[in-house]
Amino acid sequence: MSPIGLDHKILTIGSCFADQFGQWLTNNKFTVLANPFGTTYNPVSIHNLLLNALHNHVDSTLFTERHGLWFHHHWHSQFAASTKAELLAELQRVQKQVRAFLQEVDVVIITYGTAWVYEHQSAGQLVNNCHKVAAAQFRKRLLTVAEIETSFITLIQTLKSSRPNLRIICTVSPVRHLKDTFELNQVSKSVLRLACHQFQQEKLAEYFPAYEIMMDDLRDYRFYERDMIHPSMEAREYINEKFSNRYFTSDTLQLLQTLSEIQKALAHKPFQLASALHQNFLKQTLHKLESIQHRLPVAAEIESVRTQLIHHA
Repeated sequence: MSPIGLDHKILTIGSCFADQFGQWLTNNKFTVLANPFGTTYNPVSIHNLLLNALHNHVDSTLFTERHGLWFHHHWHSQFAASTKAELLAELQRVQKQVRAFLQEVDVVIITYGTAWVYEHQSAGQLVNNCHKVAAAQFRKRLLTVAEIETSFITLIQTLKSSRPNLRIICTVSPVRHLKDTFELNQVSKSVLRLACHQFQQEKLAEYFPAYEIMMDDLRDYRFYERDMIHPSMEAREYINEKFSNRYFTSDTLQLLQTLSEIQKALAHKPFQLASALHQNFLKQTLHKLESIQHRLPVAAEIESVRTQLIHHA
C-alpha cells in the first residue's frame, strides 16, 4: 500500500466524522478540502453531490422555502438564503470550488453514516435533507448494496476520467444513528459495511475500519462523549493514530510528531512574555519551526514567534 504524502491533495466528504478527519488533516498541514457540502450521511447523496459539482448541476425542482429562508433538498441546512437566486449563486460557488479541487485531488476519503434515506414523493427523488418539511411528503426506506454500488461506480468512472490515479478510501462512521433505533441502526451500518466490502473486493476503493476500531477495539462507553453517541476526543485521536500508522511513512510520522510538539508549545500562554525563560523558549521553538519549514507550511507560526521575540526581547 503506497503512503499518503504531505504533498497530496485530499478531499473528505460525508458524515460528521468526515469533518473531524478533515480538520485533523488540516491541523497537520495537509492540503485538504474538508466536507465542502456540509454533513451528508447517505452514500447516494454523497455521490450525487460530487457528480453534480462536476457537471455544474443544481436541480431546480428541489428548492424549498421555510420561514423566509430558501433551502435545497440536496444540500445541508447550513446553505440557506433569503432568495432562491442568492441560494443558487452560493451553491454554484461551492460547486465551482469543489470542481476545481477535484481536477487536482489525489485522495478522496468518503465517510458513510447511514443507509436510511428519504424520497421526496412528488419530485420522485432521494434527498439529502428534508429541511423540516412535512413528513408526509417523504418516504423513508433502506438503500440496497446494489443501489450504493451502482451510484458509486458512476461517480468513480467520472472522477477517474480526469484523475486516473485517484485514490478512494471509504469508511463507515462509528457514530450511531439512534433515531433509527439500535436495531435499525445496526441494519443500516451492515448495509454500508457490505457495500464498502464490495468496493474493496472489486478494487474500486480501499477501506479504513473506523467503525470496527470504535465498536470492537474501543468497546467501552468511556470512549464516548456525554451523549453516548459520538466518539470522545481520546477515541478520535486513537482512530487518527491508526490511520496515520497505516497510511503515513515513518518519516512523515516523525515530522508530524515534531509539529504536534510545537503546536502544543505555542498553545501555552505564559504569564511573563518578556522573561528570559520565555524568550529562550521562543528561540528554541523558532529553531524547530525553521528546521521543518522546507517540509510544512509553517510561515504563519514562524512569523508569530518572531514577532514575540522582537516585541519582548
